[in-house]
Parts: sequence; C-alpha cells; structure tokens
Amino acid sequence: MNTWMHMALIAAVVVVVVVRRLRGEPLNARDLFAPPVVLTGLGLWALSQEHGLRTGDCVWVAAGAALGTAFGALRGATIRLDERDGVLWQRYTGWTFLVAVLSLAVMAGFAVLAERNGLAPGARPVQLSIGVGFLGGRWWSATVRFPPGSRSRPSGGARTRRSVRTGSAGNCSAEPRS
Repeated sequence: MNTWMHMALIAAVVVVVVVRRLRGEPLNARDLFAPPVVLTGLGLWALSQEHGLRTGDCVWVAAGAALGTAFGALRGATIRLDERDGVLWQRYTGWTFLVAVLSLAVMAGFAVLAERNGLAPGARPVQLSIGVGFLGGRWWSATVRFPPGSRSRPSGGARTRRSVRTGSAGNCSAEPRS
C-alpha cells in the first residue's frame, strides 16, 4: 500500500473515531481494556525484540511510559459519563481533545530528546506509547472514577440508576436522576 493511501486510511479511521467519541458511545469493559492491553503488549513485544538496549534506553522507556500514563489519566478525567436508557455512556469533550493534542506534542518532544541523546530507535515503540496512554485513561475511569463498590461501574451492559459526571478537579459526583 502506498504512503498516501495509508495516510488516507488512517485519517478516515481517526475521523470515524472522533465522531463516535463526540456523539458518545456505551461504556463497557471489553472496549475499555482490550485495545490498550493489545497495544501495550505489541509495544512490549517490539521492545523485547530489540537487542543491545542499554540502561539509559530502559530508563527512557520507563520515563516515557510514566509520562504517557499520566497524560492518559488526565485525558480520562476529561471524559463525560452519562446514563442513557440505563447504560453508562462516555463522551469526549473539548478538554479531552485539548489534552490529547497536548500529550501528542509533549510525547513528540520527548521522542526528539531521545533521538538527540542517542537512544536506540527500537527503544521507543509507538504502540507502547499509545497503549500506556490509553491504559492511563482506562485506569482513571475504572479505579478513580468508579472505586470498588461503586454502583455505576462499566461492564458488558452497565446498568445504573444514577448519572456520573466529573467535577472540575476530576472527582466524580453522583447526581440522582430526576
């Protein structure tokens, strides 16, 4: 497949995902965790195939993973959660996309620094960066916004009697339905 076709396909997928996330979609555990776990696994596999990594490369990978997880958690805090017909739905907000763009810029700068410091290109798998970023957001949604014992938790068919919204500090408040 030529480069332009590949870029057009990626752009089309991005547009579809953005539209779906702006409209909102049901929140379920499979969709929450499967893609980030697969991407993180692929990134770790790619990293394991890289031979001759030095200590500095491994420290850089760990720092990049921590940074990606932190930005993912921040992005996860900006997602709006509402109940529709007894099912918990997620919807991205303008803040979600702002944090996503900011995290892409910071991670790109982090990659430039890695290259300038002579770190191995194989020590920076893109799948790992994306996967840990999504895992950070999912971690936020699953543990911080829905602590153990919470009535409103994502599942295969999350049913709830309350609407959950994120406050300005990222904490959740449950509001009774009217």
